[in-house]
Amino acid sequence: MTVMTRRRAMTVMAAASVVLPAAVAGAAGTAKTFSLHDAPLPMSEVTFTHEDCRPGALADFRGKHVLLNIWATWCPPCREEMPTLDRLQGLLGGNDFHVLPLSIDRAGVKVVRDFYAKTGIENLKIYMDQNARVMRVLKLGGLPTTFLIDPSGQQLGRLVGPAEWDAPDLVTLFRDRIASAKNQR
Repeated sequence: MTVMTRRRAMTVMAAASVVLPAAVAGAAGTAKTFSLHDAPLPMSEVTFTHEDCRPGALADFRGKHVLLNIWATWCPPCREEMPTLDRLQGLLGGNDFHVLPLSIDRAGVKVVRDFYAKTGIENLKIYMDQNARVMRVLKLGGLPTTFLIDPSGQQLGRLVGPAEWDAPDLVTLFRDRIASAKNQR
């Protein structure tokens, strides 16, 4: 590959990295951007640490729906959607639903705590994976990536890219899933 060809390829890749997130962000906020799978899929086990360094795992949340969001403070689309995740947790969080924002920030809890304080995040807890193992375990290619997981630990849906998580159509979708699971008990 010549220097000119490499330079052109790098320019195209740089342009795509700006256009693709913008296109996804522009589509965010409707249930069409977050689609449910035709049937539940197996979900790999995800481990992390809590803000106080206690070990944790996705399995700790069995019995409730979990919206697992993989993010980082250095990711602009992630930063933008965090207040909507915070509001969603405030609306639906409890015995049947939990937003689990899993940060892959290598700098640790302090940068996440500072971001929460600066942004006014009040309803979300801090979960950390400083080694970004979750990226390999779930074979993720980008951030943010969000999974809806049912009470038995199965993946119901997935979205790569940001969304307006507290948009009325998504809140209705989550409430319907929670009600459906209660009716099946």
